Amino acid sequence: MTADDRRPIRLIRPAAPADLAAVAGIYTHYVRHTVSTFEETPPPVEHWHQRLADLTDRGLPFLVAEVSGQVVGYAYAGPWRPKPAYRHTAENSVYLSPHHLGRGHGTALLRALVDACARTELRQLVAVIASPGNDASVALHRRFGFTEAGRLAAVGHKHGRWIDTLLMQLTLVPTPTTPAEGPAGTTGATQ
Repeated sequence: MTADDRRPIRLIRPAAPADLAAVAGIYTHYVRHTVSTFEETPPPVEHWHQRLADLTDRGLPFLVAEVSGQVVGYAYAGPWRPKPAYRHTAENSVYLSPHHLGRGHGTALLRALVDACARTELRQLVAVIASPGNDASVALHRRFGFTEAGRLAAVGHKHGRWIDTLLMQLTLVPTPTTPAEGPAGTTGATQ
């Protein structure tokens, strides 16, 4: 038996309500100890139940990485902005247990998330990455073809310092297509 034969199997799957306490625990670490998120108070597990329900209702993916029956990371795509014309653009999030970094879980989650998003009506994915301090997240997104779309300087203040956000964007299809029907029953075709 080789070391590879003993390596635990990673499963990427849709999140379920039973996963959300682990998801909340992972996120709590980043809220309390990093600038990866601009939240300053960890949301309760009920928040995650609502988020899962909202994303499911919208047909958007919420995935977890599981190893040996334990949730070690999660990723989801949520609405980029609330206005209806943004409905084909989503913001992605990927978080891993700090005890499971550097093992390919983030790569597996982002690959599965991009694939799942490509099967929806989404055309753009946006990553909003706190900077500096998230070089691994920037590198991960670059590996999947995300490119820098902009930087917002000093828009967050956490742990005694000002933080920029780097916007990275991935087009899910080579050329955006016009939806067959607009919000008022109009077609996207021009006359």
